[in-house]
Amino acid sequence: MKYNRSILSVYILIVLSSLSAYSQLLDEGLNCKFLYPIEKAYLEQHISIHDVDNKIRDNVIEQYIKRLDPTKIFFTQADVDYIRQLMSKVFEQVKAGDCSFLDNIQKRYVERVKERVEFAKKLLGVSDTTNVDSTKETLSEKSKVNPKKKSSGDKSKTEATKELSGEKFKIDPTIEFEFDPDKRAYGKTDKENLEFLKKYIHFQVANYLITDMKLDEATGNVARNYERLLKRTQEKKQGDIFADYLDSFARSLDPHSSFFSREVEEDFDIQMSLSLEGIGATLSSQDGFTVVEALVPGGAAARSGLIQPQDKIIAVGQGETGKLENVIEFDLRDVVSRIRGKKGTKVKLLILRKVGDKKEKFEVSLVRDKIKLEDDAANIYYVDKMINGKKKVLGVINLPSFYAGGGRSSATDMKKLLAEATQKKVDGVILDLSTNGGGSLDDAVKIAGLFFKTGNVVKQSSRDSSRGEIALADADATVDFTGPMVVLSTRISASASEIVAGTLQDYKRAVIVGGDHSFGKGSVQTVVRIPQDLGALKVTIGMFFIPGGNSTQHRGVESDVKWPSVWNNEEIGEKILDYSLPPKKIASFISPEAFVKEGVGAWTPIDPKWIQTLKDKSAERVKTDAEFKKVQDDLAKAQKTGKVIKIAEILKDKDATAEKQKKAKATKTASKDEREKEYMARVDIKESLNVLSDLVTLSSDSK
Repeated sequence: MKYNRSILSVYILIVLSSLSAYSQLLDEGLNCKFLYPIEKAYLEQHISIHDVDNKIRDNVIEQYIKRLDPTKIFFTQADVDYIRQLMSKVFEQVKAGDCSFLDNIQKRYVERVKERVEFAKKLLGVSDTTNVDSTKETLSEKSKVNPKKKSSGDKSKTEATKELSGEKFKIDPTIEFEFDPDKRAYGKTDKENLEFLKKYIHFQVANYLITDMKLDEATGNVARNYERLLKRTQEKKQGDIFADYLDSFARSLDPHSSFFSREVEEDFDIQMSLSLEGIGATLSSQDGFTVVEALVPGGAAARSGLIQPQDKIIAVGQGETGKLENVIEFDLRDVVSRIRGKKGTKVKLLILRKVGDKKEKFEVSLVRDKIKLEDDAANIYYVDKMINGKKKVLGVINLPSFYAGGGRSSATDMKKLLAEATQKKVDGVILDLSTNGGGSLDDAVKIAGLFFKTGNVVKQSSRDSSRGEIALADADATVDFTGPMVVLSTRISASASEIVAGTLQDYKRAVIVGGDHSFGKGSVQTVVRIPQDLGALKVTIGMFFIPGGNSTQHRGVESDVKWPSVWNNEEIGEKILDYSLPPKKIASFISPEAFVKEGVGAWTPIDPKWIQTLKDKSAERVKTDAEFKKVQDDLAKAQKTGKVIKIAEILKDKDATAEKQKKAKATKTASKDEREKEYMARVDIKESLNVLSDLVTLSSDSK
């Protein structure tokens, strides 16, 4: 979620800048001396935790170990005990400005990663590989060629040195293992860890094999992945280690408090504003290369006509005269940070393109521009339906997030879409929140208020219980849409989505359909910037309650009409997260002024009797629908097997996996019309339209 930052930003500025001893450190980046005042800032703003104790200390240690070794393949139990001992007085050490424990932990971690990488390479049949550093291509002037002039097509020396042989490795289909690290203990010895790592490597190779990759290529990719991990681990900067510690501290308080490094904060701001300044290309990391996945229509890359999907970016330079810097084997985030930049500035890219059996290498100069991330913005689609022999027009609004900033907001966009829908005289609307994980609280309040007159939407508690809850209400008396309404939700609909769905349900303004219930996140966070671009704090400052008085914490918003969903999984939800805050309940605060019985803006509340009719009709359709049956079968299979990995089953599902990957790749490069067609073909969208059709009939019959 995005919240008001101004007051807390001033607070943090005072906390850090008033400490004159730290003024010089501001220019040196994140420093050990900052850790204690930042910890204090978290505690002074958090909703319920205001001091550290042994429980918080243990949480910090657990989170830091998980961050380093989430799959439990590096550390033995002895290593974990060693780390716990080093951090047994962590808060006292941090307060004294002593961060040597982090250096010692990192040293042990690098040792373990190096040992595991050597084992992995040996298992994969890689007896001697060139160090990752030596695989980087030399970017001399001779290596640059015109995009129209084809290169020799000979395999480069670099690629030859990067090839790894997997001839000694044979995949073992009989291997099975428990994947979930929470259900596995750390190995008591190195031997135990290596036994598990062996199984895990077979799993990694199998995942490559099901993409129609040859065994030697698959083992080569896995080996290079381990080499890159070692390289990143060895080259980790001190500031990044401090950021990791602060994030572990924040996450020890609750699942949604966290620390943003400046790079993570930049990504957060881009996601919230739906815009960034760059070249307009979706990038991924593949086998050490940065690969162009798709081009944003109208972006600088697309307008140039020189860049294509699957091109590899092997070097980046700044401005007209900036030297090209090799980015092969770079972390994707580092490459993206070099390509992003202010609107109007230039960036140079060295592109490697495969054409048949040959390769072309050429330089492209692009002028950065503002890019609108339209795929994440609200959209509306119209469907003609025959209902009781009459043609009706239904609208489907897809709202992937509650965005705000950069002169644009989801509430403003929604208001425009509803005005368009009203002009087209739609008979009913679906609001699709099925993939919406939240966002701007202000926009959630405004969007809920688009569908009734005025009144309370949400109450927010604060850390000071004596102040009571603060009510956030819609003050716009306009009812932007008065017709029947359905909200589509799943277990990944969270936070702001739950506020909107829960509010419309409590006011009997909409029927909630889809998965069994939403995610269950009922807490409020604020994001606080630290001076000098040192990062930002995200801290939980309150709990929110929907008009009926319930917190959505843990329980979520229950659907009125339920059907099988791929997200109906007990391992998805707030209540299973580490240190999740407990749910609460307050008195109902539904506003009578929200209802309009007649005249302009009049809307018909959902009759509780209609819900049973809608449930029965939907259940009949779902029971005979082949797509829903497949979803149900997959859910049953997943529940039966849990997270036990079976190599034989992975290899057996090769065709199905290949088809899924092919479909996902096609979606990335599909046109807007093709994406719309695929979206409207979703089984949950089709059933939502069926429920809305039934609701239109019930609503019409009641008048």
